Amino acid sequence: MSTKQIYNPYLPSYEYIPDGEPHVFEGRLYIYGSHDRFDGADFCLNDYVSYSADVHDLTDWRYEGVIYKSIQDPRNQNIPADAPEAKPGFCARADYEPKDLNAPGIHPMFAPDVVRGLDGKYYLFYCLEPFPEICVAVCDAPAGQYEYLGMVKYADGIILGQREGDYIGFDPGVFVDDDGEIYLYIGNAPIRPEQEDGTRHSMVMKLEKDMLTIKGEPGKLMPSITESEGTGFEGHEFFEASSIRKINGRYYFVYSSVNSHELCYAVSERPDEGYVYGGTLVDIGDVYLNGREAKDAVNCLGNTHGGIECADGQWYIFYHRQSNRTNYSRQGCAEKIYFAEDGSIAQAEVTSCGLNFGALEGKGTYPAYICCALRAKQGVTFSHPLAMKMDFPYLTQDGSDLEPEDERAKADRENPVQYIKNLQDGSVAGFKYFAFTDTTSVTVDVRGEAKGKIQVIVVPKDTVITECYADMKAPIAGSVEVDVNSKEWTQVSGKVQIPSGEAALYFRYEGDGKFDMLRFTLE
Repeated sequence: MSTKQIYNPYLPSYEYIPDGEPHVFEGRLYIYGSHDRFDGADFCLNDYVSYSADVHDLTDWRYEGVIYKSIQDPRNQNIPADAPEAKPGFCARADYEPKDLNAPGIHPMFAPDVVRGLDGKYYLFYCLEPFPEICVAVCDAPAGQYEYLGMVKYADGIILGQREGDYIGFDPGVFVDDDGEIYLYIGNAPIRPEQEDGTRHSMVMKLEKDMLTIKGEPGKLMPSITESEGTGFEGHEFFEASSIRKINGRYYFVYSSVNSHELCYAVSERPDEGYVYGGTLVDIGDVYLNGREAKDAVNCLGNTHGGIECADGQWYIFYHRQSNRTNYSRQGCAEKIYFAEDGSIAQAEVTSCGLNFGALEGKGTYPAYICCALRAKQGVTFSHPLAMKMDFPYLTQDGSDLEPEDERAKADRENPVQYIKNLQDGSVAGFKYFAFTDTTSVTVDVRGEAKGKIQVIVVPKDTVITECYADMKAPIAGSVEVDVNSKEWTQVSGKVQIPSGEAALYFRYEGDGKFDMLRFTLE
């Protein structure tokens, strides 16, 4: 077992890879997701990259590089050299008028999936905004240089999505069954009944061995919000993010529900019909966990997307969280999940230590961005600048989007790029879980203009808290006095009495002004 620790998010703090689809190939767990640009003005503005880790050691993630560029799609080529979208760093959503949002070369690539075909090659399925088709790229290695192959099509050559009556293709999930049958799952459905326009639905279809040609006809799969009455899916109907796994002879379909901030699952004895609602796998605000309501969510809410995978005998759910007060700077997280004897899966709790072998050590220095709960005194809201304004704390970074070769990125583990911004009276930042051993002092790196105190609250593991964290009545283990007026990071310290044992750690600020938090040290 590795002695190295890993936290959520499990990738570097400057990395924004949402929609993570995990797959084990050749002894390594690979993450395939879309790729947000920090502070971008739309979803998925960067090219596809991949990370991987040895299945026996998920504490050590390797950057595999860019595996597929949006410019490789024919619809993103032939850009005039003097066109705005040809300029480095161009952001379509910030510079184009609405009529020009879909100009050539700026169509983002949404959530992908990868599968190993019957020929041993690896096939990447994706969709390009705002087109209705599903595209495929191919490679000889799990994370090599994928090459454009074509669009999924009917046997007569008509492209899926271009035939009259076709539903829009979206968020592909692909699966090869034990008998060699290849299944493609796509779809996006209305969140509210009044959004129904007849163009969107959950779909499934078989593919030929060429991974492009549909075998037979597509069929509807999961019930939408307009047709769910009496199905058992009420309140958790399919929205998007299809992901499929076969476990112990049964098919588990993971999806994002109409609530958007949760991933749910359904189970069937067949890959293409008969699914029964299973429950919530994870919610980025811990909504539904132990009866928690949305008003008491532990984090700002927004969409999430992911899948499940087994590594070294342990199953995990991969998902993403929001940051930067938008839906456009999302980060991948993961939690352990457990199957009951009847095949059901209990909802996972969002934590700071999801992939770690256990609780984090109750000593040492930790970055503030690994918080798994972040609330204002008044609660939480939707992750959007118009909703949050500057009334809520949030996760962000200084500067522009970073790549792994950037100097600031290279030092990210020791000097994290991301931090908590805008903590103010009543704000709470929570971290789960630590294995404490008589901790007696806490040091926090802060900057800003604030005067007050940070209350240090410790809650033993397995204690159920469903009320607003800002009103939490748990015993206070100590406090850290804050009296800062600086744009530079400054350390403030305080004495605490934290007994031995596994527990959650919360910092609650009481006082005037606002400040940022970079890291904290337990001694």
